[in-house]
Amino acid sequence: MPGRILICRSNAISPDPRVEKIARTLASGGYQVRILGWDMSGNLPEQDDVAGVPCVRLRVRAKFGRGLSNLGHQLRWQTALVGWLIHHRKTFDLIHACDFDTVLPALLCKYVFGKKVIYDIFDFYADMLKATPGAVKWAIRRVDFKVIGWVDAVILADDCRREQIAGSQPRRLEVIYNSPEDRRDLVSGQIALPHNEVDSPALESPSSERGFSLKIAYTGGMSADRGLFELVEVVSRRPEWRLDLAGYGAEESRLAELAAQKPNIFWHGRLPHESALAVNAAADVLVATYSPNVFNNRFSSPNKLFEAMMLGKPILVARNIGADRIVAAERCGVVMDYGDLTAMEMALENLQSDPGLRDELGRNGRAAYERVYNWGNMKIRLLNLYRQVTGLETPPR
Repeated sequence: MPGRILICRSNAISPDPRVEKIARTLASGGYQVRILGWDMSGNLPEQDDVAGVPCVRLRVRAKFGRGLSNLGHQLRWQTALVGWLIHHRKTFDLIHACDFDTVLPALLCKYVFGKKVIYDIFDFYADMLKATPGAVKWAIRRVDFKVIGWVDAVILADDCRREQIAGSQPRRLEVIYNSPEDRRDLVSGQIALPHNEVDSPALESPSSERGFSLKIAYTGGMSADRGLFELVEVVSRRPEWRLDLAGYGAEESRLAELAAQKPNIFWHGRLPHESALAVNAAADVLVATYSPNVFNNRFSSPNKLFEAMMLGKPILVARNIGADRIVAAERCGVVMDYGDLTAMEMALENLQSDPGLRDELGRNGRAAYERVYNWGNMKIRLLNLYRQVTGLETPPR
């Protein structure tokens, strides 16, 4: 009876909103759920409780790498993951494998031990690689397409990602957007903004709000292809605006240094998802300006987009990424050309000078969230898919 679920993810789940939502949803549906993650730092608890379910972290030391320099880290992670799965094979029936860097060990368990596998493609791996030789990316893509046909089901994070996997042959396919669970207590609420302290990111009221005329927020991965350095440059020359940055990734040290030099840029580092939501709820506008030059970004619909919708906030996105289609269709934000600092400043200036426009865009986003993109709808899709794969109408508790 395949009612015991293991979710595998190649990060420390600290935080990982999509994994946490999936874990909570499956647990609420009666499944026994556990999460297995990768702690690159070695500083987090090996045994933890995340989203109300048990979480195990494998301590495999690594740094954020690029191209082939990341190969050694990946091999160590894959080896550790295979060893753990074999040793604990009697404790799970189905593996929910998140992205390509967990699915191959999951497939080993499928064919050797008879485990079910659901492959959740957050991002298509070959299209994420930036400094990897083309031949290597071609080989990964070929393997990935084969894997898609071998697993029991595939989940995509956006309907437009069907184009990325065109030519593959999944047995079952479902689209589950990066929608947040509804937090009506944060919608249009009065949220205290955090201090500008790198070492103490607690959410407390600052000593002085200084009457900022526009509050901008970005929470998420800190990489060079997300327009963050451009955003910092624009806000640096507008002292009447406030920018809050929270997250982690390859560029976090550089961004923290820049923020420390600017009195209107506030750095919070890695935050729990609840605190990151509070940062977004306190803002006037959210930002998700991913570069379309990274092929994978052309199919991205980041959770920031759907968090903005849920919170009733307008969002600024780059043109020719997956999110711009939804923003334009729902009229819930502003679309600009990536890397165009003048366009970014003008867009933010328009939102600052026209509170009515901000409110209208925010209302449009909230309406779209309630109509289509709410997690309640995604929950139904997820549980229906699990029923098809497991054959369990009522999973054992």
